[in-house]
Amino acid sequence: MTSTGTIAGASISHTRATVDQLEAAAAPSQREAVLDLLDAGAEEAFVLQTCNRVEGYVVADTAEDGQAALEALVGDTPEELVARMDHTESLRHLLRVAAGLESLVVGEDQILGQVRDAYEDARGVGGIDTILEDGVTKAIRVGERARTETAINEGVVSLASAAARLAAEDVDLGTATGLVVGAGEMGTLAAKTLAGRVEELVVANRTVPHAEHVAEQVDHEDADAVGLDDLPEAVNRADLVVTATGSEDAVLGRETLAGAGETFVVDLGQPRDVPPAAAEVPDATVRDLDALEAVTERTREQRQRAAARVEEIIDEEFDRLLAGYKRKRADRVISAMYESAERVKAAEVERAVQEGDFDDEQRAAVEAMADSIVSQLLAAPTNSLRDAAEQDDWSTINTALQLFDPDFGPDATEPPSFVEGMSPEEIPEAMREEMPAAVLDQLEE
Repeated sequence: MTSTGTIAGASISHTRATVDQLEAAAAPSQREAVLDLLDAGAEEAFVLQTCNRVEGYVVADTAEDGQAALEALVGDTPEELVARMDHTESLRHLLRVAAGLESLVVGEDQILGQVRDAYEDARGVGGIDTILEDGVTKAIRVGERARTETAINEGVVSLASAAARLAAEDVDLGTATGLVVGAGEMGTLAAKTLAGRVEELVVANRTVPHAEHVAEQVDHEDADAVGLDDLPEAVNRADLVVTATGSEDAVLGRETLAGAGETFVVDLGQPRDVPPAAAEVPDATVRDLDALEAVTERTREQRQRAAARVEEIIDEEFDRLLAGYKRKRADRVISAMYESAERVKAAEVERAVQEGDFDDEQRAAVEAMADSIVSQLLAAPTNSLRDAAEQDDWSTINTALQLFDPDFGPDATEPPSFVEGMSPEEIPEAMREEMPAAVLDQLEE
């Protein structure tokens, strides 16, 4: 059954929530989350879960119904962590997500593949119908355009990639063992950045299961996970260490680095994970966030220009998307017009056949002629109605309905078929004015 409702969205992301809060909000799988939303009353559902976000989009008869269904995803998450979105906000946000503008690392490529995977998950369990089909595929289209038509994903795209570039000036990464200390957002990103460059990779974290989770996520055959108790041994193995714990206390001190041999350390922690005294160790080279500033500055202006161009792409595709939805809403009106014409045609054909005593061949010829006449007469009004819908010209649509649909207008006693499933608030004001109060009351019920 084709959906005819409105989109509602809810987002829990790195902009408001911590890694632990995101983990608590996440469902066991995207597919299960979609099924939960459908069970909660959504007509369509799409869920996107990554290490930086948990987002749900549903289609329902009203925005209120949509947000009610989204409680199946949001659950006990504190409301201050949840960004609620209406129809247009949901669509624009989804386009921005796929383009990489809402990522922790602006322009990163991974999110586009994650949106594609989430789309396949939702479609596989029956969550995608006409409305989300258009919205999600448009988002994927925007993400592709952003990366092929701009430089949004070129150059140094994060502190983690800046750290890798800085380390490469002193360390042969291809034969090196890399150690990432911390399994949060930045640590995860650092591990993913190093995974394709170092020979061995170790992830250390206070909570070992979190380190194991990061090690499983990265694309590296020799990724190990250890606890902070094993940090001295891990540092002895490592040629490059990247710290990103967010701890209030230093986690990699002078004593740990002493005797570890030549070690290049990049401290991404805020506050610092590595105390200044560690830089005095003879074989240790320590770089902090200030040292990365020059590396990231080289591509900052380029990425800002690219982001501005991506915003233009989003505006362009967003307008097209909304116009497409309006055309489909107009198609419901057009369908009502054709149904009315079909009723008149069928009655007149039947009368003519009975009066003329036609055989089957003659009847078929009369029906074909009648079909052709109706199609030709309604072709121009059909195009005009679609143009009118794109321009929000509901007065033209109202005139057409009064001409072709006996169920529409001030004398109507029942809601016309094209508003089935809609609330009065969803019907354009100019159209509501043409409908009797008694009809609007029926829609409220």
